[in-house]
Amino acid sequence: MSNAESKIFYTLTDEAPALATRSLLPIFQTFASACDVDIDTKDISLAGRILANFSHYLKPEQRVPDALAELGELVLQPSANVIKTPNISASIPQIRAAVAELQAKGFAIPDLPDDPQTEEEIEIRAIYERVKGSNVNPVIREGNSDRRAPAAVKNYARQNPHSMGEWLPSSKSHVSTMNGGDFRSSERSMTLRKACSVKIEFTDKYGNKTVKQDGIELLKGEVIDAMFMSKKALRKFYEEQIEDAKNKGVLFSLHVKATMMKVSHPIVFGHAVTVFYKDVYEKYATLFEELNVQPNNGLGNLYNIIKQISGDLREKIEADIMACYKDRPAIAMVDSDKGISNLHVPSDVIVDASMPAMIRNSGKMWNMDGELQDAKAVIPESTYAYIYQEVIDYCKEHGALDPTKIGSVSNVGLMAQKAEEYGSHDKTYEMQYGGYMRVIDEADGMILFEHAVEEGDIWRMCQVKDAPIQDWVKLAVTRARKTGSPAVFWLDKNRPHEAQLIIKVNEYLKDHDTEGLTILIMSPAEATRYSLEVINEGRDVISVTGNVLRDYLTDLFPILEVGTSAKMLSIVPLMNGGGLFETGAGGSAPKHVQQFVKEGHLRWDSLGEFLATAASFEHLADATDNAKADVLAKTLDAATSKLLTEGKSPSRKVNELDNRGSHYYLALYWAEALAAQNDDADLKTKFADLAKQLADNEAKIVEELNAAQGHEVDIDGYYYPSEEKANAAMRPSETLNSILAGFTA
Repeated sequence: MSNAESKIFYTLTDEAPALATRSLLPIFQTFASACDVDIDTKDISLAGRILANFSHYLKPEQRVPDALAELGELVLQPSANVIKTPNISASIPQIRAAVAELQAKGFAIPDLPDDPQTEEEIEIRAIYERVKGSNVNPVIREGNSDRRAPAAVKNYARQNPHSMGEWLPSSKSHVSTMNGGDFRSSERSMTLRKACSVKIEFTDKYGNKTVKQDGIELLKGEVIDAMFMSKKALRKFYEEQIEDAKNKGVLFSLHVKATMMKVSHPIVFGHAVTVFYKDVYEKYATLFEELNVQPNNGLGNLYNIIKQISGDLREKIEADIMACYKDRPAIAMVDSDKGISNLHVPSDVIVDASMPAMIRNSGKMWNMDGELQDAKAVIPESTYAYIYQEVIDYCKEHGALDPTKIGSVSNVGLMAQKAEEYGSHDKTYEMQYGGYMRVIDEADGMILFEHAVEEGDIWRMCQVKDAPIQDWVKLAVTRARKTGSPAVFWLDKNRPHEAQLIIKVNEYLKDHDTEGLTILIMSPAEATRYSLEVINEGRDVISVTGNVLRDYLTDLFPILEVGTSAKMLSIVPLMNGGGLFETGAGGSAPKHVQQFVKEGHLRWDSLGEFLATAASFEHLADATDNAKADVLAKTLDAATSKLLTEGKSPSRKVNELDNRGSHYYLALYWAEALAAQNDDADLKTKFADLAKQLADNEAKIVEELNAAQGHEVDIDGYYYPSEEKANAAMRPSETLNSILAGFTA
């Protein structure tokens, strides 16, 4: 067995999971050493990625390797084994904050230019575009997605159900979406009969041509799409929904994904801001242009910028903002106490997390008075909006789902090689002028797609390669065979792109033995209703979806089933034979960090890390015939189950068990499970003493961990904390540290 084959790479990321890693990783490394497995790290944090991309601005001793690029190469290797914790999908405000922190620590990182003019500024902006949004996942996801709630998590949720708000037929909450002028309404799609190279070209009304991008290499069998969203239609839609929310007496709330859809959705968000606060943005248009106000960065951007101007004018603008609320509907709030609304920061309300939370709360969101109120969920793009309306309709008819009884919706998601919308960012354009956008075959000049566009429209091109589609179908059949559950392809024959996929799915299903399996193809709305009916009967179903629905559903159903998406087992079988193991789908929890800094209590639940690491050990055991790693995997799963049943997950309240305490109990139960097993005598002997030490010192260790709570914690940074201070804060038990350090494999 080579060193490469016996190595696991564990990512260092951001916010709460990054803090948790400082406590948990030493435990994993200690246990892994017993089966000759190294767990190494790769820093793909926001700060780390900024430093790596701007290394030419740094002193030699400050430079760091481009860990993301290294991982991108690693996942192509058959020996790849990567555990990936959640990272920030960086918005512009987050990037600016991270840059300011790095600059304050002596890193000569350039500022992010809003309106680049010089060649250097254009280059700097382009580099930041590579850091912005969720640029990590497309690089390392060289496989499709298999996400599900493990049995231990599901059983725990049934015995300890999370709260679910009551649903009444009289609820006025609903979803509003565009019925024209959106991406879906203009989508064109085709499957390529031969490999070719294409260019994206814009022609203005005078016939002047601009090549937006050329040399785009496409493969035979690839499905390509082009579509646009109309600025006029979008703004008209917002006006109508604002008025409708006011008339119905419900909250206005916007739900987009400005993090992952990092080019198109910030623009969509910005139009909502300037329509809702139209009187302010029109009245001060000249001033705001001089001040470089960026509505795409939210109302918070405006508030931050006007802090610079004189008191009288600032107070007048602030008064005019508040005056807008007199003629507008009540707006949903992110933080009522601080006055932070749904339109303050684009990264604050992300549709795949915000909609399940709204559904769990009886369709209600918080208003300015800190009270729950029925809400209009505005999801401009109609392609996937209907799934949420279907859930709302179902809950109105049948009441809230019961976590103690419902089955589970797992997911097989098409995402390899930047599939579909999530690979569109480098081919998305906000139109500066009206004219025509075309996709042209460079060999023969044939126009593959053409759209007449107007100033402000958002045009994009998407693609999905044939090999990932074949792998996706194979994975769906494999999961259906293994579980016996029905597998439903969420594909709409009336959507051009999905009509192309349906042809391929029907063709590739012929390559597999499907006898005795239930494999269906339904539109997303139909599939939502079917899945709800199945799980309400206590049965399980597999959703087989494209990339966006993969993202949405692996938040929606886990949140309804087990209270969070962070407890999902997320496996990416890499197409070249390796494995990528993602630790949940719940984001990086900035509020957890805020509480930790304020109170010394980290409520982040590392269950996702436990599950992913067990799956990683299992994969390594299979790939390298390492029987000891298989024992580690099984005993880690057993320890995780015991941790849940014993109630040793982190509490939300200070001076109770937190993330660090749960890590201690995992180590204790894991060592005990290894000492009790009889599959490997060597491991049994090695861990018997460790288990005894951990058990004998339980009271002392818990006391040391609890003593670290109840006061402010200084880790000297948010995006780039001090290694020494953060490690000390996350490993405050000298007793536990010395026991782990004294373990000899």
